[in-house]
Amino acid sequence: MNPSPNIEIAGRLDEVANIFAEQGANRFRVQAYRRAANALRRLSRSVADIFAEQGIEGLEQISGVGISIARSIRDVLLHGRLAMLDRLRGESDPIAILASVPGIGKVYAWRLHDDLGIETLEELELAAHDGRLEKYPGIGAKRLAGIRDTLAQRLRRVRKNPILTPAAPAPPPIPTRQQPSVSELLDVDREYHDKAAAGTLKKIAPRRLNPAGEAWLPIMHTARDGRHYTALFSNTARAHELGKTRDWVVLFCDAGDSERRFTVITSEFGRLQGRRIIAGREAECEKYYARAGAAFRQSFSKRL
Repeated sequence: MNPSPNIEIAGRLDEVANIFAEQGANRFRVQAYRRAANALRRLSRSVADIFAEQGIEGLEQISGVGISIARSIRDVLLHGRLAMLDRLRGESDPIAILASVPGIGKVYAWRLHDDLGIETLEELELAAHDGRLEKYPGIGAKRLAGIRDTLAQRLRRVRKNPILTPAAPAPPPIPTRQQPSVSELLDVDREYHDKAAAGTLKKIAPRRLNPAGEAWLPIMHTARDGRHYTALFSNTARAHELGKTRDWVVLFCDAGDSERRFTVITSEFGRLQGRRIIAGREAECEKYYARAGAAFRQSFSKRL
């Protein structure tokens, strides 16, 4: 019999593959997760031991496991859950996770998620040290110190999950590829809006802000230049409050070595008013539209 937790993690990878297939993801991505699940079932060693001894590089050496799936295996080993799977199921609840931190609570959990895009304790820890929480209204020095202390203790316990060898070191940070261009992100956003309007996308029933359990949220999987995207309309409290649940689009970009989250909105102010923009990358968007306008004018002048 194959050692635990191989069977459990293989089951989760199979579930990801099945959901990907149902939601119309690229068939090669579906096959990759199924191939990795079968590889774990055949493995003679526990993936927990491999990870404890060799880190994520050891997981990548398993036949049939690439860097993206190695990252998924690592996340299950460290945290006991796979955020991507929760998202695909429509069960992601970052508010409950953030609200469990003393000094955050439910109100700040909503605000930090909506304003800063924070979904996990790891992302909250990063924000607590990179200046974002320090500058955030209402979070003073005393509260921030308490949040940092709580996260340090809690994440230390998570990283010493019993599923791992107790002496295993915390994994080193994974290198991140250059982030996708504004033009690429806007093209994915355009594809999502077009397919959502045409009614061709699978719809899921998000657990949050959906008391009737209605399957209303279209989900799309697509790829650009080796990067895999999952796109959904924003289901945050802020989006509901402002009536933007059919405007704001959240893009999860899996580049293999990391997953990044981007939010695309329609600008309501300034020179970009009425344009689709990437939140936090407004300056790049302005340059993109300026270049696009110049290219159009040049092309038009040549036709005259």
